[in-house]
Amino acid sequence: MSIPDHARANFETLLRAAADGNLALMECVDAATGTPRYVIFAVGRDGEDFVFTPFGHLAEGNPYEAYVPPEP
Repeated sequence: MSIPDHARANFETLLRAAADGNLALMECVDAATGTPRYVIFAVGRDGEDFVFTPFGHLAEGNPYEAYVPPEP
């Protein structure tokens, strides 16, 4: 399975934000379900304003039970 270019680009952005210390974790509400989510954001600036770009949320419970890794 190949990782799409947009996912790879987003991951590179996330790595840069982490290296620069520009990550935030915020509690948000899932727009579809209303469930609380803990979302990872890259933090930037637009003049005097902060800009928060969401990248994903932390897995609920045991992440090893939430995902199936690719087959070798």
